[in-house]
Amino acid sequence: MNFYEKTGKMALGSRLRRLSDQVTEQAAGIYDLYQVDLQPKWFPVFYALSEGAEKSITDIAREIGHTHPSVSQIVREMVAKGYLIEKKGSADGRKNFVVLSEEGQRMMEKMQDQLKDVTSAIENAMKETQYDLWKAIAEWEFLLDQKSLLRRVQEEKKLRESQDVQMVDFEPRYAQAFRQLNEEWITTWFKMEEEDYHALDHPQEHILDGGGHIYIALYKGEPVGACAIIKMNDGGFELAKMGVSPKAKGKGIGWLLGRACLEKARELGAHRVYLESNTRLKPAISLYHKLGFRKIAGPPSPYERCDIQMELILKP
Repeated sequence: MNFYEKTGKMALGSRLRRLSDQVTEQAAGIYDLYQVDLQPKWFPVFYALSEGAEKSITDIAREIGHTHPSVSQIVREMVAKGYLIEKKGSADGRKNFVVLSEEGQRMMEKMQDQLKDVTSAIENAMKETQYDLWKAIAEWEFLLDQKSLLRRVQEEKKLRESQDVQMVDFEPRYAQAFRQLNEEWITTWFKMEEEDYHALDHPQEHILDGGGHIYIALYKGEPVGACAIIKMNDGGFELAKMGVSPKAKGKGIGWLLGRACLEKARELGAHRVYLESNTRLKPAISLYHKLGFRKIAGPPSPYERCDIQMELILKP
């Protein structure tokens, strides 16, 4: 157990697999004790069919939480053993169903004492522990159904990496990066337009002198993202020219840029923030929704690529 004490919780899967292997190995001895010729891995399928109703492999897989191929393999093995019978469904002759054979039914009857003794043994073992493993497993299954372990690790990775992200105000030395970051994503999906050249070639005159603001995102000192708010005639701001380098994707930089720009717009007294985008940019649209933007029917856009307009009303 020293290995798991060293690795800690990052080896949770390996430790659970070790526990599973222990229980499965000892379960084989229990079947021998009761002279039941059954493999431990068959039990979930066997029990799912114990009430006698015919079921499809899909139904069994859904009921016991196994994959369809896994259940198919177990069914083949149990059919070969003589415990199951494959047949056409009585309600739907196009589907194959399985049901316990007479031998399978006899085996289930033979197992009744074993099932009672195993249940009692496990319940007594749990009384010797500080924590209820059964409830803990149910809690973990629920948690992972709500949000996978992969997703949870991705969020931790993004949080850790975001701590190395710094938001800085635009300076002339970032002019080339501001242009490149935006030109990169625009030319990947669309084409540069006249309005793009105005803003990217002359950010001081087109954005800053009019009361707008530009943030540059630095990751470990390197410019990897940019976003601007452009002052509008009604006193609001347009969120525009958001670009994140592909090599910095997955670090939450778009979210940090968007949030910084919204805070700046609020600081500058804006009552709303408006934006234009394209529905092909699904990650961007998702980000805008998370930031609180909602689709509106706005004025005609100067951009050919614009097919969606969104707005966020800022609270005082």
